[in-house]
Amino acid sequence: MKPSVFFELVEIKAKTASIFPFIMGTLYSYYHWHSLNLLYLFIFFIAMLLFNMAVDINDNYFDYKNASHAKDFQKNTNVIGKNNLNIHLVGWIDFIFTATAAILGLFIVYKVGLIILYLGLFSFAVGFFYAGGPFPINRGPFGEFFSGITMGFVIYLIAIYINVYNVGTITFNSKFYGDVLLSSLLTVFAISNLLLANNIADAEEDVELGRKTIVYYLGVNNAKFMFSSFYVIGFIALICSVIIGLLPKMMLLTLLITPIVFKNTLQFNKNPIKKKTFPLAIKSLFLITLVQVLTFFLGVIFNF
Repeated sequence: MKPSVFFELVEIKAKTASIFPFIMGTLYSYYHWHSLNLLYLFIFFIAMLLFNMAVDINDNYFDYKNASHAKDFQKNTNVIGKNNLNIHLVGWIDFIFTATAAILGLFIVYKVGLIILYLGLFSFAVGFFYAGGPFPINRGPFGEFFSGITMGFVIYLIAIYINVYNVGTITFNSKFYGDVLLSSLLTVFAISNLLLANNIADAEEDVELGRKTIVYYLGVNNAKFMFSSFYVIGFIALICSVIIGLLPKMMLLTLLITPIVFKNTLQFNKNPIKKKTFPLAIKSLFLITLVQVLTFFLGVIFNF
């Protein structure tokens, strides 16, 4: 398998959707408690990356298997079909990545605590059932919710917990988890919007493939409104997080990119085509998460 094909199979370009929340969680830990556990954090990073790749392999695998009635999609669109990949080899790569991630995750559970087990089981369940099982998440109306929460919030939360689990002054109560959720919402909604944009652009094709995503139930126009609203709510959550001290004031500089995100959103909503305007949603996600990481880092350095 050529490296370029492998990278397409694991959708390497989308890995920023998990890497940046991981970095954000690490910065949040240091900003509030000056606590880092670098060894466990590194092991979690490897496990997270392997599992994220396994999920995307699994997604492509089941999309190929479930598209037996849509030969054009199977042979010309799906990465497995158009590159004539051995379906059994793909399955084994998926298994090895998943098993390795699970072993590393169990080591973290042993060292850090059961909360990692619960969060890990949730992530593994979402990862498997996203494309597998009798009722795949990506073929129904809850894909945006689970993708945004799992990558935007759960990864962020795990990174924080690994860094601060041994800080005796922290009470892991509803306020702690609520603060973490609020401070992650811009990322959560930006990640959710990536899938939502994909589903809007694929609205007609999804009907042919038997997928009934949120776009199927809301209609394309309402889905476009939802797409725009998610960005607005996310930026409002960022402002609120800064006001109440969850995030450094420096992160308000993230608002400087709102005209770009607004422009990308308008262009996509005007003409939602997969190959032409869908990349704008990818650019918005990358820009939002990158700028958040940079401004958070500056806020930590200058304590402002």
